[in-house]
Amino acid sequence: MSFNPIHIWASMGMLSRFIALCLLGMAVSSVAVYVERLIAYARHRKATLAFAGVAHPAMAGHDFGAVLAAARTETKGSFLCRAIVPILEKYQGAKTGKGNLSPVEVARREAVRQLETTSADLRRGLSLLASVGSIAPFVGLLGTVVGIIGAFQGIAKSGSGGLGAVSSGISEALIETAFGLMVAIPAVVLYNMLSGRVSELERSVDQSVGELLDEAESAHGHGIGQHHAKVA
Repeated sequence: MSFNPIHIWASMGMLSRFIALCLLGMAVSSVAVYVERLIAYARHRKATLAFAGVAHPAMAGHDFGAVLAAARTETKGSFLCRAIVPILEKYQGAKTGKGNLSPVEVARREAVRQLETTSADLRRGLSLLASVGSIAPFVGLLGTVVGIIGAFQGIAKSGSGGLGAVSSGISEALIETAFGLMVAIPAVVLYNMLSGRVSELERSVDQSVGELLDEAESAHGHGIGQHHAKVA
């Protein structure tokens, strides 16, 4: 038997070929998700650093209008900015409107919703990697079973038997299982690597949003104190 891929492909039945193509599609999808996520995280880092250079001095002066403007500029790349824009919009709207909740409380409630959305955005595609890592070995095993069935059916038709008659067909069928493992193992490794990266980004975004809300609360309390001083 030759392990030439062309020879193996030619000897496969239609169903075995379909299973092999499914595994190939899983492998390509896993690599595509990994590369896309790396690009997205790199863009996030670059855009967030640009935003932070403007936002930090603006927050120190409680100029949330400038923070909002800077966040809107970087929403295309930064997950943090995508979360901050609606939070500050709610905060600014609550300051000018009338309601039973304070602007800070409105912003905190919006922050909870936005952090959940951000977490989902950060983890986009990871479920595909987890699925590939889980099912690829079984898909490969299915290909092996189909190949072995085909090998025995060939023996039944030809009327010949013995180890030599089936070894070639079984060996080619077992390649499907090996292919499934070759797809699944990297998918699991990539999933774990991206999961660790996502956890770091989630903590970073959560911390930054928390600092923003603390500054908003400080500014709101400072404004109330000034108002009472003027009344007195």
